[in-house]
Amino acid sequence: MIKSSKVYVAGHRGMVGSAIVRCLERNGYSNLVFATSKELDLRQPDQVNSFFERERPEYVFLAAAKVGGILANNIYPVEFLYDNLMIQNNVIHAAYQYGVKKLLFLGSSCIYPKFAEQPIHEESLLTGSLEPTNEAYAIAKIAGIKLCQAYYRQYGAHFISAMPTNMYGYGDNYHPQNSHVLPALLRRFHEAKNENKSEVVIWGSGRPLREFMFSDDLADACYYLMLNYEDPELINVGTGEEVSILQLASLIGEVIGYKGKIAFDTSKPDGTPRKLMDSSKLHALGFRHKTSLREGIEKTYQEFLTKQFEYSQTI
Repeated sequence: MIKSSKVYVAGHRGMVGSAIVRCLERNGYSNLVFATSKELDLRQPDQVNSFFERERPEYVFLAAAKVGGILANNIYPVEFLYDNLMIQNNVIHAAYQYGVKKLLFLGSSCIYPKFAEQPIHEESLLTGSLEPTNEAYAIAKIAGIKLCQAYYRQYGAHFISAMPTNMYGYGDNYHPQNSHVLPALLRRFHEAKNENKSEVVIWGSGRPLREFMFSDDLADACYYLMLNYEDPELINVGTGEEVSILQLASLIGEVIGYKGKIAFDTSKPDGTPRKLMDSSKLHALGFRHKTSLREGIEKTYQEFLTKQFEYSQTI
C-alpha cells in the first residue's frame, strides 16, 4: 500500500473508522473514499456493488458494523445478526469481485467462548459456547472471519481479520442503555458530578475483568497489519492489560473528579467473567499500543466535554 493508493474505509464516521481515517491521513494517505450510511446502505448488495464498480478501491478497511453494549445485544439480536451479516457479506464479496488488493476485516473479542482459557489465544475460536448476551453479534463476526478465510484459500484474495479487544475513544456511543461499559460509565459519572449525586450505580457486581484499548491505538494497529500481515488466520489486537469493572469505574471517577460512592445493581448481567486477549502474535510482529488507560480516558473525557451538548441529546 503506497501513499497514492485508493483506500476505502467502511464506517468512517464511527469511533474506529474515524480513527483509521486519522491514522491514514497522518501517514500521508490522501486518496481516501468514504460514503455515509445515507449515501450507501451497506446492507444492500446492489448499492455496494455500484459503489465498488464506480470507486474501484485498492484497499479496504471494513470497520462498519452495528454495535452496542450488553442490553442492546439482548434486545435487538435480529439487527445485530442480520445487519452485520449483510454488511460484511456485501463488502467482502464486492472487494473480491472488483479486484481489491487487500481487505482488513474488524471482528470483536466476543467471538471467543465465554469460558475460554485466559488470556484468549486465536486458536480458542469455536472451542466452546458463546456468551449468550452477545451471541448474535459474535456469530455474525465469526461468519465474517470464515468468509475472509474462504476467499483467501479458494481464490487467493488477501483478506485478513483482526480481533480487537474492548474499544473506547473519540466519537464513542454514550447512549445510557445501548453503549458499552466505558462510555456508559463516563457519562454516568459526569452526570452524577454535575447533579451532585451521592452515588453512581454500576451494572452487575463490578468483579468482571476487562481489557481496554484506545481507538487511535487500534487504528495504528490496523494500519500496521495492512502493511505487515498476510496470514488468513485471525490475529488478536489488544494491550495485554486488564482491570476489573470496579477499578475502571474508580479510575473514571478520579479523572472526572467525582467524590461520591459507587454502588452495584446486581440484577443486571455481568457478562463474561474475564476477557483478556493474548496479543503475543501482534507483539511478535513488532506492534504495541502507546496509550495508557488513564491517558486514554483523559483524552476521551476532554473530547466528551467539547461535545457534551451533542452527546447529551443521545437518548
